[in-house]
Amino acid sequence: MTNPLPTPIHNQQPTTSNQQPAANRPTGPRTAAGKLRSSMNALTHGLTSRSPVLATEDPAAYERHSRQFLDEYQPATPTETQLTQELADTAWRLNRIPSLEAALLDRAANPPTDQARIDFDIVDAHRALATLGLHYQRLSRQFQKAVDKLREIQSERRHDQERTLKRAAALLELHKHKGIPYDPAELFSEAGFVFSKDQVEAYAQHLIRLNESRHIEHVRFYMQPPARAASASAPLSEPRP
Repeated sequence: MTNPLPTPIHNQQPTTSNQQPAANRPTGPRTAAGKLRSSMNALTHGLTSRSPVLATEDPAAYERHSRQFLDEYQPATPTETQLTQELADTAWRLNRIPSLEAALLDRAANPPTDQARIDFDIVDAHRALATLGLHYQRLSRQFQKAVDKLREIQSERRHDQERTLKRAAALLELHKHKGIPYDPAELFSEAGFVFSKDQVEAYAQHLIRLNESRHIEHVRFYMQPPARAASASAPLSEPRP
């Protein structure tokens, strides 16, 4: 822990015989709060820093970590990209906390010097662990909030996209029926979605097959066979003597 700036010469008082020279005075934090700050400063956690990657961490590993989130969520807009990156950065910091906790306990159990043993003991380690626990709770809430917001935005976008694509497919079939030229880019670009004619054609065929499958499902599994229906509705005959 750095010492305070020296007192200007004109403000210094003469040293008396009963004053202890500065070089021989005990150094380091003496209060619990000071010892906690010292321990957390020495153990650079970076949990609130602007950059998510510490100088001691591997940038390539961070890039692989971020790519996993981008591959999972496939952001399609700047907002979705921002939220996905926030997820990656928050998760990177969360994943750092277990190693920080282990380092704190190791530092308390294996002090390098006697002075270090005085400055930071197992009680101080548990106080520092409590502070890390608060960071973990904060980052966990931040992560969950970003996940919920990203999923909400993506769900709305996909719903709007599917609704627009269904309209495009219906118009395609109408234009084919009437023999009218069809260009989905002219019809739906204002909605924020640009579909090629092949995309719309493929989706239209998908909807046609889906409707056919639903009809077959109803006939095969839910409709009562005519013969069985007739026998079930016929009155019971009187038994012969």
